[in-house]
Amino acid sequence: MERKRIAIIGVGLIGGSLAIRLHEKKISSRLIGVDASKEHETKAIELELVDEVLPLEEAIAQSEVVILAFPVDKMVGLLPSILDKVENQIVIDLGSTKSQLTEAVANHPKRGRYVATHPMWGTEYSGPAAAVRNAYENKAVIICDEGDSDLDALEWTKAMYKKIGMHLLSMEAKAHDLHAAYVSHISHITSFALANTVLEKEKEDNAIFEMASAGFESTVRLAKSNPAMWVPIFLQNKENVLDVLNEHIEQLKKFRDKIEQSNEPELRGLIEHANNIKRILK
Repeated sequence: MERKRIAIIGVGLIGGSLAIRLHEKKISSRLIGVDASKEHETKAIELELVDEVLPLEEAIAQSEVVILAFPVDKMVGLLPSILDKVENQIVIDLGSTKSQLTEAVANHPKRGRYVATHPMWGTEYSGPAAAVRNAYENKAVIICDEGDSDLDALEWTKAMYKKIGMHLLSMEAKAHDLHAAYVSHISHITSFALANTVLEKEKEDNAIFEMASAGFESTVRLAKSNPAMWVPIFLQNKENVLDVLNEHIEQLKKFRDKIEQSNEPELRGLIEHANNIKRILK
């Protein structure tokens, strides 16, 4: 595929990890970084994630592809103004919610230059130093509302994701947000809530973490995730998040009731039913 000058707006965990792959796979002829944090820009240069940093308008003007990798609340406001500034550049976002973004530019004259995507990868860490090599290898990327993007922009975006090792899924934005609430957003809410539960107990018994095992750590690790990223995701996807959260609360109530009743057969049944998740998780 043709190498292009690429600007990455947001050079933290997600953008920085993508930058590594764009370098390694020779997809970029030059990588331009832009970040609201000067510290992040300096670190991205130091770690050689990008070749240079520029102000936003200069970065757009000097690039052929613009990749947006920053919190989705900022993205909704900034995406229309970025499309105002492009000519033939391809604009790709990596955000975790899609409906508000696609609605914000639905009638924009440059809508075709924009490709809405969500690479299904992340960690609980943030910032350029958290960038991971091979992060996107063998992961899924959701491409939303393909018919609204120009064919050349869509084809280049797909080729880019394939070359960094991802497999492609196509979905409407609203369907994406519903499914993301069930497979990603609820995991984070559960982890945040569990962490707060244990932290409350710690006030009474400060030895509680001494017996924390690997199982606890793996369950609660997402609680270390950056609120600047996750608060906007929960609020943008509020309807779907509340739907899955209410279902999760009902499931917790079932466990509470069966334990309270000492109902061994039905408690076992709940756990055995949960074991069916093995069909999904290899």
